[in-house]
Amino acid sequence: MARGEHSPACARRWREQAASRQWTHWQTTQAIHGCCGVSLLKAHRLARGWSARQSVQELEELCERQSLGEARASIDLLNAWENNRARPRPQTIDLLARLYRANAVRLGLAGDYCDDGGEGGSKVVVVSGGEARSPYRAEERERSEEDMERRALFHHALLGSGSVMTGRLLAEVERTRQDLDRTLAVTTVSEEQLDRLDEQVLSYRREYISSAPLPMLYRLMLELSDVRTLSLARQPAMTQRRLLNATVMLALLAADALMKLGDTRQAHAWYGTARNAADDMGDVRLRALVRAQQAMLPYYYGDLAETVRLAREARMLAGSAPSSPAALGAAAEARALARMGEHKAARVALAEAERIFARMPPEGHDHLAFRFSERRLQFYRIGTLIELGEDVDWKPVPIGLSGPPGPYAIDPVLILLDQAAHVLRHGKVDDACELAEKALLQVPPEHRTSIVVNRARALLSEVPQTRHRAAAVRRLADLVAATAPVS
Repeated sequence: MARGEHSPACARRWREQAASRQWTHWQTTQAIHGCCGVSLLKAHRLARGWSARQSVQELEELCERQSLGEARASIDLLNAWENNRARPRPQTIDLLARLYRANAVRLGLAGDYCDDGGEGGSKVVVVSGGEARSPYRAEERERSEEDMERRALFHHALLGSGSVMTGRLLAEVERTRQDLDRTLAVTTVSEEQLDRLDEQVLSYRREYISSAPLPMLYRLMLELSDVRTLSLARQPAMTQRRLLNATVMLALLAADALMKLGDTRQAHAWYGTARNAADDMGDVRLRALVRAQQAMLPYYYGDLAETVRLAREARMLAGSAPSSPAALGAAAEARALARMGEHKAARVALAEAERIFARMPPEGHDHLAFRFSERRLQFYRIGTLIELGEDVDWKPVPIGLSGPPGPYAIDPVLILLDQAAHVLRHGKVDDACELAEKALLQVPPEHRTSIVVNRARALLSEVPQTRHRAAAVRRLADLVAATAPVS
């Protein structure tokens, strides 16, 4: 193992992660190359879990099986090639490309077929036009081509192309996050570019609360690709902070969209990316915001204790100054505690959220993602009171608020479904199913994501067996069965 390289155990962990996430060998190779400090050539071997001896044996067997002649390789030579102490001959590069099912660029050897160095030749690659470049420049060009390909996929999806499968697109969402995580650690941008980025992020936060999550997710990926491009070189501190702030906000929006779509694994990973960027930036209020927003993922998907932990961490980071993260953390904690049956603690947390909100300075932009507005407080208050078992006469337009109905599409529906579950717990099966049916029918089709449909299914699962033939229950069951969640 060369100096600076990670131990083989690190590559083994990447292989395990790759197997669980169904990565390609090239994706696994890139991850090991980026993390473990090894050359691309060595990363190909480690991605397959081969020792140097096994790799040489595999090469010899390949040459014999395909009648490719003698493989001029040994363990010592392979180690020299992998550690850039020597360069394989052109014929050997071709054999290695066959062995690893790659091309010379992906091997970090960049396809130099000029016979000018033999087994111990130069590490410099000669490309068209006679310009000498490192093989890693070629790798950068290939990654740029992959990025353009990815952007084209999201553009096609936004235009409504039916030829791109959602599964492929969501895989590219994951790759975008991984690329972003890798570039956060390494990073000249004009004021105009930064101003445009700030305006774009604000626009996304405004549009998000009324936009369908799937097309919004694709738009966010395109924007994050631009942010990553700007971050590829280290920036002055103030520029870096603005780029990190944009990264945090866009990553949070992506995580929330994936949560609504029911992809909890990717949502959790994107919250992690937002968290890394916020921690790197060092802004405690932003760090608190990430924790407060992340708290809703375990709330909706079954780990209430984790919701309480994240909410309290957000409140601790936010400190004593009244702010959106502090109010949201208290409100999220209240809602989770109420569902856990800790009613006294829930009422204390809800009172704290209301106290914080009352002290918050006016911020404007009521309809803005991550802004804890009066409407947001009302949603959390109603949700908490329902879990506390109180009868709440709630309508989708929050009581006591003036102005036109807000743009929120999913929040009112989730509260109606909470209300239906409360009604069901009191034995009113027909009323509960009618309320749940009303909730599903009022949400636009593009917003009928897994987070909505699964809660309706959960309500149906709590209906006593003896009432399954009731008309209201059958209508709700038929509606749920006919509603394919957006994913």
